[in-house]
Amino acid sequence: MLTAINPKLPMRNKAITRDFYINKLGFTQFGGDYDGYLMVEKDNIQIHFFEFAEVDPKENYGQVYVRTDDIEAFYQFAKKQGADVTTLEYKPWMQREFSIHDPDNNLLTVGQSMV
Repeated sequence: MLTAINPKLPMRNKAITRDFYINKLGFTQFGGDYDGYLMVEKDNIQIHFFEFAEVDPKENYGQVYVRTDDIEAFYQFAKKQGADVTTLEYKPWMQREFSIHDPDNNLLTVGQSMV
């Protein structure tokens, strides 16, 4: 049986990625400190990163959709921490959403069901 999914996204610089996810989005580092690999977690999700120094942020299309049960709180937190967030919007597919680009242009879309 499938039990979880942990997306793997590219990162150019582990220290910059770690700083962004921990200090701007409130994640904590998970597991050990591995060369070229980073795992972070917040609440019930984990995101993994692999070092890819050659990734061009202008050509990186890594994307993750994260569901939450308190989008307003996470939106305000990320905004207060200085993360580059889009406007919080109601979508026709009955979701309230906003997005964040990380330092490597990975797109995190955060959504909460309005049903």
